[in-house]
Amino acid sequence: MSPNPPSLADKLKALMTSRRDTNGRAHTSRSLSASVDALPGNHVSVSHAAVAKLANGSQDNPTVGTIMALCEALGGVPPAHLLPYDSYDDLDALEAFEDPSARRLLALLNGLPESELRNVIADLERRRADLGMAPVPRREADERPGRRQRRRSKDEAAQYAADALEGL
Repeated sequence: MSPNPPSLADKLKALMTSRRDTNGRAHTSRSLSASVDALPGNHVSVSHAAVAKLANGSQDNPTVGTIMALCEALGGVPPAHLLPYDSYDDLDALEAFEDPSARRLLALLNGLPESELRNVIADLERRRADLGMAPVPRREADERPGRRQRRRSKDEAAQYAADALEGL
């Protein structure tokens, strides 16, 4: 992990600035609270004071229900984005991961030799260019040399996510 990963407050403030409320403006704590209240179905209520505390960092241990409601009110942001882990900082990748086809592609790529991965990436970059699509920006973290992180087992990953949500 990087020395100072973005905090929950940093990520929430960035989302509130970049995502729009029903009036087309950046979210405030009041508008985000109102958006949570307007969600269909059964969900937790989040007061504007609670949103403000999360956004200013004076509270950093929300419940899972609060995270889920805030993310839904912010336009379906993947809840993992608010967790304190480098891989979860890349919102574009997390949103792409919501697509079952993207998950299938990742499963197919898993375990391929590094040289094959580079070839697939180069092919996909060429295809995107041929289709007139914008290139996908490279993240600085993706370019760091060094050994790859040890992969967590499914149980370890689930425990890590639960601990991160609980603030442990």
